[in-house]
Amino acid sequence: MSKKDIIICRCEDISLQDVHDCLESGYTTVEDIKRILRVGMGPCQGQTCSHLIQAEIAKFLGMRKEDVLFQKTRPLVTGVSLEAIAKQALKGEENE
Repeated sequence: MSKKDIIICRCEDISLQDVHDCLESGYTTVEDIKRILRVGMGPCQGQTCSHLIQAEIAKFLGMRKEDVLFQKTRPLVTGVSLEAIAKQALKGEENE
C-alpha cells in the first residue's frame, strides 16, 4: 500500500506521505507537524493521530517513541452555551 493511501489523521485527511514529507523538510516535533498539517486539531483533538505521528517521528529520528515529546494540550478556558451565543447575536441585530 502506498504512503499516500495510508491515512494518519482522519479528521484532517492527512496521509502518511504528508507526515513523511514534513519530516524530510526538517519538521521533527509533534508541535511542528501540527502547525504545518493541522493534525490533532480536528474533532478528536489528536486522540487517534498523535500517537501515530509520535511513532513516525521516533522511527525517522531513530529514537524511542517515549522520548519524542507529545503535543501540548490546550483545553478551553471556559465553555460557551448556545444560549449565550444566540443572545449576543440578537443584541447585534438590534444595534444595526
